[in-house]
Amino acid sequence: MIVYPAIDLRRGRVVRLTEGRFEAETAYHDDPVAVARGFKAAGAAWLHLVDLDGAKDPTQRQTRLVAEIVRAAGLRVQSGGGVREEAHVRALLDAGVERVIVGSLAVKQPALVGAWLESFGPEKIVLALDVRLAAGVPLIAVAGWQADSGVTLDATLRTFLPRGLRHILCTDISRDGKLTGPNFALYAALRRDFPTLAVQASGGVSSLADLRRLQAEGAPGAIVGRALYENRFTLKEALAVPSFSES
Repeated sequence: MIVYPAIDLRRGRVVRLTEGRFEAETAYHDDPVAVARGFKAAGAAWLHLVDLDGAKDPTQRQTRLVAEIVRAAGLRVQSGGGVREEAHVRALLDAGVERVIVGSLAVKQPALVGAWLESFGPEKIVLALDVRLAAGVPLIAVAGWQADSGVTLDATLRTFLPRGLRHILCTDISRDGKLTGPNFALYAALRRDFPTLAVQASGGVSSLADLRRLQAEGAPGAIVGRALYENRFTLKEALAVPSFSES
C-alpha cells in the first residue's frame, strides 16, 4: 500500500478543511516547500497536493507554486484543484506532476474526461470521486463538495472503466478532517466490485491502526493529512510498518 502524505494549499499556506468547508479551515504551516521536503526526508515517495484556491475558483489556480514544490521536494506528485480544461491538465504535467486529479468534471462532462484518459493515458489521470451516503448508497458530490450530483459512484465508475480508468481517489466526506477512521466498508465494496481499480482511501485516517487495517484489507493506497499535522503519528512511523510499500 502506498501512503500519500497530503498538502492542501490555500493562499500559499498548508491548511486542512473539515468536510471540504472553507469556513472550517485550520492552518498548519506557511511554507509548503519545507513541509514537502520533510515528507521526502521521512521516506515518502509520493505527495498528494491539492490546490484549494483553484478548486474554489479555477482562475486562482496555484500552478506556479505546485511546480516549485515538485522541483524542490523530489517526490512523485499527484495534484489537482480547479482542473477544468485540457490546458490545465497539460500545465500540471508540464510542471512535473505525475498524475493529475480530476474531480467534479468527471460527473459534469464525462465524455471530456474520458477523452483525457485515452489521450494522456490511465497513469496520468486520477479521478477524485468523493461521496456522501444516502440510505447507504454513495452519491458523488460536486462543486467543491458543496452539492450532491445525484449520480452514484457505481454508475460513474462503470462509465469510465471502458475508457481505461485505473486510479481513483474516494473520500467519504462525512469522515474528512475528523480523525474518526476511514469508511472501511466503502473501500471493501470498491475492492470487491471493481478489482482492477487502484483505489486511494481518503478521509478519517487517525492512527497507525487505521493504516494497518486498510493495508490488511488490500487497499492500494491511503491519503493521510490531518493525523500527521496533529501528531497522531509521524510519517516515518507509518512508513516503518513492514508491509507498506512506497513505489
